[in-house]
Amino acid sequence: MERDLQLQLIKWKNKSERLPLILQGARQVGKTYLMRWFGEHAFSQSIYFNFDERPELKDFFQKNKDTHRILESFSLISGKEINSETLIILDEIQECPEALNTLKYFAEQKPDIPIICAGSLLGILLNSGNSFPVGKVEFLTLHPMTFREVLPNWSNSLSKYVEQLDALDPIPDYFFNDLLHHFKKYMITGGMPAIVKSFNDSNTFENTDETLNNLILSYKGDFAKHPILTNVAKIGEVFNSLPAQLARENKKFIYQLIRTGARAREYEDAIQWLINAGLVYQVKLNTKPSLPLSAYDDQSAFKLYALDVGIIRNLAKLSPSVFLEGNRLFSEFKGALIENYILQSLVTQLKTPPRYWTSGNTAEVDFLIQIENEIIPIEVKSDENVKSRSLALYNEKFSPSLRIRYSLKNLQYRDGLLNIPLFLADYTVEMTRWTRIDNK
Repeated sequence: MERDLQLQLIKWKNKSERLPLILQGARQVGKTYLMRWFGEHAFSQSIYFNFDERPELKDFFQKNKDTHRILESFSLISGKEINSETLIILDEIQECPEALNTLKYFAEQKPDIPIICAGSLLGILLNSGNSFPVGKVEFLTLHPMTFREVLPNWSNSLSKYVEQLDALDPIPDYFFNDLLHHFKKYMITGGMPAIVKSFNDSNTFENTDETLNNLILSYKGDFAKHPILTNVAKIGEVFNSLPAQLARENKKFIYQLIRTGARAREYEDAIQWLINAGLVYQVKLNTKPSLPLSAYDDQSAFKLYALDVGIIRNLAKLSPSVFLEGNRLFSEFKGALIENYILQSLVTQLKTPPRYWTSGNTAEVDFLIQIENEIIPIEVKSDENVKSRSLALYNEKFSPSLRIRYSLKNLQYRDGLLNIPLFLADYTVEMTRWTRIDNK
């Protein structure tokens, strides 16, 4: 299954001044597969080392920082001569913080040797205060597969049709209905590669939840790796509360939904652990839609979303049989699945994390995003009923040059409002460029 990040990896390889690359992302999003693909398709040869499988590899980094000697050891172990066309892959590098710190010496002393590393809980290590090669590494982040990435596996012709779109014209019903059909499948499976592959192999949802259950159990097993034992249960409590949090009308995270009497100070570390592990996305409340967005964050108010829509559906115990029940899949627990999906799509496209905006108790805009120097309000609708008092109020108050609404209505741009069909959310950034062309 092809991933969009493959092109970014090729660009990194071809840079004239290249630093060691850290591939970030939650457990099971496909980092190991992608690194191995990269080594096989973009280099003459690759050498793969996994610090979890072979703990003795730590000795090479714990006992010295001599990059020449480390490369000699790698060459002896692998039986390969290492040169600029040899990709060195260091997997589960969070098990050896010394190896992470040694990347700065490779950047300075061996810039011609391509090195890529990843780890299932690397985000925890990067935020733990350990020594880190600041300014000596580059980052890419791998997310769950988007609908855009999954679609070619289900209908290559539909994918090709969507990829050739270059204007804000309505989608013909023939394509619209087929795209909606496949999109409903994606809302069941989500974008975790193992779940998508399981569905592709069987073409049924029979094993989907079993595979998702096992994946979620592996995540919960990781919770036990938190160094403070009392936080392990709290991490699980926060994670398990996600469906209840998103089932609320305004989706704001409420500590009382974790347990009666819960307080922020008790659970802040647990929430941050989940964020660092890449298992949840945090969307903060914005008090003023101005640049930079981060300057107007309300640190006390936020929403939490799961990293993948299939996972949140499974946590909510929503059976795959809902696929057969019209558009009920989109409207269940106040459209939380769709909102999670839209957020999941946006984070793969944007450099600045989305926020949300409220006006007291009178209005709430689901997301605010920044594209270049433009702040765009977003409303998410789970069906064809697209009336939105909140977006209208925001428009009256701030007069943005562009507003975006996701819904089951067709693609349309009129009077500064861009309606994007739910299944085209992965093309949001491109479509905002098309609105500029329409305005000229």
